[in-house]
Amino acid sequence: MSALKTIALALALTASACTPNGISAVGGGGGGGGGVTHTVDLNLTNAVVTSTPYGTSAAFTPPITMAKVGDSIVFKNTDSFNHTSTSIPPSKSNNETQFPSAYPFNGSALNQSGMTLSGGWSSGSLQAGATSQTIKADKAGTYLYGCFFHYGAVPTHMRGAIVVQ
Repeated sequence: MSALKTIALALALTASACTPNGISAVGGGGGGGGGVTHTVDLNLTNAVVTSTPYGTSAAFTPPITMAKVGDSIVFKNTDSFNHTSTSIPPSKSNNETQFPSAYPFNGSALNQSGMTLSGGWSSGSLQAGATSQTIKADKAGTYLYGCFFHYGAVPTHMRGAIVVQ
């Protein structure tokens, strides 16, 4: 009887690990889907300023997320106040090679939009503890983004990059 309980417990734990937006340790297998889900933390309070090939980055951990086509990205606000994760259009970022010095956002960044990296996105205003929609890494490339509220905050510059191969 204890062997049956052990098997039942193992099955229950396996089933509970399959949650929407959960972090997967390996890519999805066989056939059409999936990939790894990368979680990026948004936290200005614990920001570490990092020099990247795109300019100064901070408050997104990791500052550069490496992904593969088919992977997904979610942003989690681990801070005590609101943040956004909002894509910076290539036209405002020297074709995704440099964070723009001018503020790149408008009020639409406060509303959730977009489901793919190549189409642009905004998490909308994420309250403390909230997680964004899942954003699909649909095309290879470099995607720069920042926080509507804190993009130009000195010295932290709340911005990051996603590189998809």
